[in-house]
Amino acid sequence: ERRWKKISRVDCLLLLALANNNNNRYLTVTIEPLPPVVVGETVTLKCNFKTDGRLREIVWYRVTDGGTIKQKIFTYDAMFNTNYSHMEDYRRREDLVYQSTVRLPEVRISDNGPYECHVGIYDRATREKVVLASGNVFLTVMSPPNNISVVAENTPAPFSRYQAQNFTLVCTAKGGKPAPSVYFKRDGELIEVISYTQPSTGEQGSSAAGVRGARPLISRDLDDTKLQRSLSLLDPEGRAAHLYTESPQRVHTQGQQASEPSPATEVIPETVVSREFPRWVHSTDPLYYFSHTHIPQSDGSVVVQARLTWTLNPQLDNDALFSCEVKHPALSMPMQTEVTLAAPKGPKLLMSPSRAKVGDTVRITVQGFQNEVFPEPLFTWTRVGGRLLDGSTEREGKELILERVPAELNGSMYRCTAQNPLGSTDTHTRLIVFGTCA
Repeated sequence: ERRWKKISRVDCLLLLALANNNNNRYLTVTIEPLPPVVVGETVTLKCNFKTDGRLREIVWYRVTDGGTIKQKIFTYDAMFNTNYSHMEDYRRREDLVYQSTVRLPEVRISDNGPYECHVGIYDRATREKVVLASGNVFLTVMSPPNNISVVAENTPAPFSRYQAQNFTLVCTAKGGKPAPSVYFKRDGELIEVISYTQPSTGEQGSSAAGVRGARPLISRDLDDTKLQRSLSLLDPEGRAAHLYTESPQRVHTQGQQASEPSPATEVIPETVVSREFPRWVHSTDPLYYFSHTHIPQSDGSVVVQARLTWTLNPQLDNDALFSCEVKHPALSMPMQTEVTLAAPKGPKLLMSPSRAKVGDTVRITVQGFQNEVFPEPLFTWTRVGGRLLDGSTEREGKELILERVPAELNGSMYRCTAQNPLGSTDTHTRLIVFGTCA
């Protein structure tokens, strides 16, 4: 009797399992991981499923907002053997392949993110009930940078013969996803840099100890004039600072003291390029400091700004070729942009009208240079031996405007000084006034 009861209990369990199998279908859904794709490529989303039931539908969803929102993008209805897109703006973008596979041609950055495939089959017990199973996959869309540029920070800036200046190149790479790698080269050679983190606004207002921890240190010893250089790119308050030296009259070598040049006795020809430099010029191995920032954009891309800072040496850096290169997994080779540092030489001036009369408005404009100039020059206008027509001593800009010139200005000389941190040049032009007003 005990044996009979035991067998009956096992048979009972088997019968229950068979009953459940008759009511529930077998359904599994799997999706293979996708490798990263580049913007513009075609992506195939394949939903693999196994079942012993009758297919009802296959629905693809785009998941957003951390999984809180599921946007239906495509449906295959097995009952009517039809498929359609649920995205009006994307109509005809998705194609159904073999019922469970969706092709997305020309993907965009906005297509980046998770996707889910939901498969429904009819339940065995009732045609009104649908059994569901799902799988998910993450689509990673990469975008190469679409624009890179190099500019000089804090320009236009004047040239100084007697004060060392820190100089910064800023390379900006836009449109990359993920963020690209940015680095600098000089004359085709990779620059060895010292990385540092720029202090934020809050850090700049904190204690000196906090600033010291974030600022880069210049570890050079004394140069040939035995003058101690500044130890930081930042002053004690954390503001950007230059590397200062003593005034030229205080710079001296053994047994000899330099005298201060007198601008009042300087003879100025029609065009002069300043090539006089102080004794604090650095050796041929400057220290380069590198920092970068990432700025996320609303479309998922990142703007990268990389900064290269060093103490400028006009004698060695003039005509030096600096390039910024950008590496990205979506690029087969690096993108590159380059600039050549150059002091301005021989600006060309145009006077309009060429034959001015009393009462005319005269414009003197910088038309260009004998060479390519980088960084952007600073233009300063002065009148030799007197003030400008409006009473000011000088005026900045690429153009000097003299309104309603009087006869007294006939023969007056005007000086245009073009300068950047690498040097300066002066060009003079004479105003000739013809006739009198009627």
